[in-house]
Formats: sequence, structure tokens, C-alpha cells
Amino acid sequence: MTPAPGPRRVPGLRREELADLAGISHDYYTRLEQGRDRRPSPEILDALAHALRLDAPTTRHLHHLAGHLPRPEPACTELPAGLAELLTVWRDIPAVVQTATLDVLAATPPATALAPFYRPGANLLRAAFLTPEVHRLHADAPTLVARAVATLRAQADHTPDDPRVLALRDELLSRSAGFRAMWQRYEVNPPPVGELTLTHPVVGPLTLTYQRFAVPAHPGILLVVHSAEPGSPSERALDRLLADTGTPTPPGRA
Repeated sequence: MTPAPGPRRVPGLRREELADLAGISHDYYTRLEQGRDRRPSPEILDALAHALRLDAPTTRHLHHLAGHLPRPEPACTELPAGLAELLTVWRDIPAVVQTATLDVLAATPPATALAPFYRPGANLLRAAFLTPEVHRLHADAPTLVARAVATLRAQADHTPDDPRVLALRDELLSRSAGFRAMWQRYEVNPPPVGELTLTHPVVGPLTLTYQRFAVPAHPGILLVVHSAEPGSPSERALDRLLADTGTPTPPGRA
């Protein structure tokens, strides 16, 4: 069905248009929307997700809200030995190992020099909402903070009974109006790749790309690696930061 033309008071599909796209009756969709039917089948949820063009993480969130997801394995909270060894080899790369609740488990010296909250024991969400450091350092802080909240929301979907997730969520809900507003946006799809634009107090402005890698053998553990475009002013600024930490510049960039 093609949405009917004509003026709309708000953007988006009308109720009957969404029901038709999902292949369900208007009456049944109305009951779902009004909360009079709280147990739609997985097939109905998939049909609605398809009609709304939801991506996979958001579709998973829809199933979570309806109580259809199986109980997952608990997330890891300890630093895997293999990643600890890898970070000793990657001493010239800004790299961070963190949990699904954004607790930093390990960081290379360049990462800690890049941002003081990249240090073992810190929590990136607490830093984002309860200290001014993130907003002073990151020109794109609102985007990064939103991605961090989406990461926690995704983990809350995956392990809804995890006491660490619940404790962090409840703490920030009680202490930060900004977190409360972002939590209500229900964003659950943090991108694995993105950019950071920083104004560093030592080396000045630089733009880095970051990539987030899940560790399948250790659910909930993420490896985040930062890099600069080869030959760019940001790479030169990163090299100055390496020199400031006493880390040798990688071969080929000296």
C-alpha cells in the first residue's frame, strides 16, 4: 500500500497505513497501539518491523519490549588475557578495552593521553554525564554521548536483568537530566565505526576514526581502536602525542 497523499498534522504513516503495510487488521493494530493487546506474536513484530523499515538492533529491541527474546549469557566484566597481551604490543595505538556498560578495563598509554577518562576503572557514561571533561575535549560530544547511551540501551535489551546495567541506568536516571532525556529516545544501534573531533589541550585539534570490535569469545567486551588519516595534520598531532607519552612513533611515520 502506498501512503495516501494529502496534508498531515505530523510526519509518518497513519495508523491504518501501517496496519496495511504489516498485513494486520486496523482493529488489531489499534489494540496494540493502545496497549489493549500486550502479547503480539514474533511474526506480527517482524511484520511491523518490516513495515517500519527497522534495522536489526531496533527490531531486536521491539521483540525485547514484547518479552520474546531468550535469556542471554551474562556479559563478561574481566579483562581477557589475550586482549591484555595485545595492548602491550599495540603501545603506539590509542586502544581501549571496555565492557558493555562502558567500564574501561584497559587502555594503551596513547589512549589515556588522548582522553583522561580512557583509564582502567573509569566509566565512560559517568564521565559523559557527570563531569565536564567530555564536553571540553570533544567538539562532537552530543553525538558521542548519544552513541554511548545507545550502547547501554542495547546491552539493557540483551541482558535485561544484569544488576550492573540496572545500577548504572538507575544512577544516571537519578543524577542526570541529560541522560534521562536521551534514555527516553530508545536508540539502540550505536555504529561500530565513527569519527572523533577533539580539541586536545596538548596537541590541539585532531580528527580520529574509531572502530569498535566485539569479542565473540567474551560477550559484552569491546575493543575500541583509534586512528588518524595517513599524512594528515591529525596524524602529525597524534605523533606529537605519542612523543609526549614517550611512545616511539610507528615505523614509516618518523
